Amino acid sequence: MPHTSLNPTTNQVIQTYASWDSHHLEQALEKTRHTQPAWAQTTFPQRAEVLRNVSMQLHAQRDRYATLITQEMGKPLREARAEVEKCTTVCDYYAQHAEEFMRAEPVDSEAGKSYVAHYPLGVVLAIMPWNFPFWQAFRAAAPALMAGNALLLKHAPNVPQCALAIEAIFRDCGLPDNVFTNLMIGIEQVPNVIASPHVHAVTLTGSEAAGRKVATCAGQHLKKCVLELGGSDPFIVLHDADMELAVNMAVASRFMNCGQSCIAAKRLIVVPQIADEFLRELKTRVVALKAGDPLDDATQIGPMARADLRDELHRQITDSIAQGAVAVTGCKPVEREGFFYQPSILDQVTPKTCAYHEELFGPVATVIRATSEADALRIANETRFGLGSSIWSKDTARAEKLAAHIQAGCTFINGMVKSDPRLPFGGVKASGYGRELSRLGMLEFVNAKTVWVR
Repeated sequence: MPHTSLNPTTNQVIQTYASWDSHHLEQALEKTRHTQPAWAQTTFPQRAEVLRNVSMQLHAQRDRYATLITQEMGKPLREARAEVEKCTTVCDYYAQHAEEFMRAEPVDSEAGKSYVAHYPLGVVLAIMPWNFPFWQAFRAAAPALMAGNALLLKHAPNVPQCALAIEAIFRDCGLPDNVFTNLMIGIEQVPNVIASPHVHAVTLTGSEAAGRKVATCAGQHLKKCVLELGGSDPFIVLHDADMELAVNMAVASRFMNCGQSCIAAKRLIVVPQIADEFLRELKTRVVALKAGDPLDDATQIGPMARADLRDELHRQITDSIAQGAVAVTGCKPVEREGFFYQPSILDQVTPKTCAYHEELFGPVATVIRATSEADALRIANETRFGLGSSIWSKDTARAEKLAAHIQAGCTFINGMVKSDPRLPFGGVKASGYGRELSRLGMLEFVNAKTVWVR
């Protein structure tokens, strides 16, 4: 399967790359495995220097990389710039903290000396998605490389230029050859990579279906696996919420990246006291969103990344309307060149509609009306997903008590769910397992080795 860079704004092919054959792939795996031990022997200051160089390169060439992201997957240029800048933060964070995170931990025991030491696992395969083509790759690479691992990147086939650019950044900034390698391979070749004796662990950010396949293959070959999968994040608005803040953040969370984010506010759950007011204010702001050419700084909504994603979203919306949901605004593709979809709102979303149960990966806000605060909590947990969640209330103490009962990897109170290098990120239930970022994310791909000395 070729890797095609196609501009979703114009539906024009930019460039196509052939997939590697099995011989080319095996050579790349062998080179990475043979190079990794030397990288593991470098000092933390040496590794940190590489990551700081990468950070400076990203900052200096921000607009160049942002334009590449926008042209390849349709993200508005200002959002793409922010994505590139965020990559600098994860590089700087691990450059500063990796040595501390990997430091041996003394343990009291009957031994004269005992401690837990942390050593790299070896070669990590990172299977990354297209929706944040730079950030997802860097948040996997920065901790893995600073721990002394080598990294193989299997990026999404529709962002090959981003993948090649990331590989070039590391190479140009002093990382030894073959410590970070972009695998130009098809999805059908991934099982062979996981099975390879040269690969020791795998991390995936992607769909629930992809997660099940990767987990099955990794389990079959006894490889460590971290999965960050889909989400259907609840956005609970209580009766005492700051309405302007809640509505503004609902729009920002739901429509950023054209709604193509695992941690977007997928389900807006509102209590009856404020439901009508919230919907009225939400519609005002959604209708005002400016859609258009994502290379125009005034654009707030660009195209969806692919035609098939837009078609699937429209099927989910039309099915939900047929099942009783109410189209408040939008809910149709845009009749123009490219893969545009109208910013949309569905009201009266109930368990009878597919929008209640399925992840809608596009620019549509679903409003679910709860009968009470307790009912809002029940609805929040009535999903197979468990990635992010948020609660909006001026009574933060009450909101914290409510947060304790939400089944998710994180709960943000009066703030939009986001990933942060300082905080662990990941989900529960069908949203996956394991953690990225923070110290916990770094230690996912190390050998926590007990050393006992009499």
